[in-house]
Amino acid sequence: MTDRTDEQLLADHAAGDADAFRRLVERYNRELYTFVFRFTRSTAAAEDVVQESFLQIHLSADRFDPSRRFKPWLFTIGANKARDWLRGRSRQREVPLDAKISGADETGQTFLDLLSDPGDAPGEAMEADETRQAVQRAVDRLPPALREALVLAYFHRFAYKEMADILGIPVGTVKSRLHAAVGAFGKVFREESRNRENLSGE
Repeated sequence: MTDRTDEQLLADHAAGDADAFRRLVERYNRELYTFVFRFTRSTAAAEDVVQESFLQIHLSADRFDPSRRFKPWLFTIGANKARDWLRGRSRQREVPLDAKISGADETGQTFLDLLSDPGDAPGEAMEADETRQAVQRAVDRLPPALREALVLAYFHRFAYKEMADILGIPVGTVKSRLHAAVGAFGKVFREESRNRENLSGE
């Protein structure tokens, strides 16, 4: 039997299928948690936001527009709740976002290579750790709006229209924001790389 789509599961949940909602949670719990954690940098906050997001899905299932996709809707809710949590923190403290890049030596790599999160490469633990730290520092230095665009586009592979829905901005703004984010990241990452080379040469 062909597995049901997200939208079918949500419709079945709204119609009273007790198992459908559990399957949706199992399908997206880990990915949503990872997404939220990259913003909050707090395991407790990420767990709370994920629970609150699925609770809202549970309560609002009968109002979901079946012509739309479920995943962008879920991530819109998660992003909004993560922003609410961040606003509750001290405005003087920048909350970092860990890019979680691993398993690559940056030599000869492009920006997309660095942000593709390919997983650990055997035998390159030290290089991977250095690259992780450099990328994390670079992404941490970006303004929150640019960080958000990078995470949605390169880690979660959302299309422009889906990003626009999640962020509540026009598609044109998404494109310009992502373009600015790529440029800003490239500049900062090069600075981080030079700093690392200078330190290693001392």
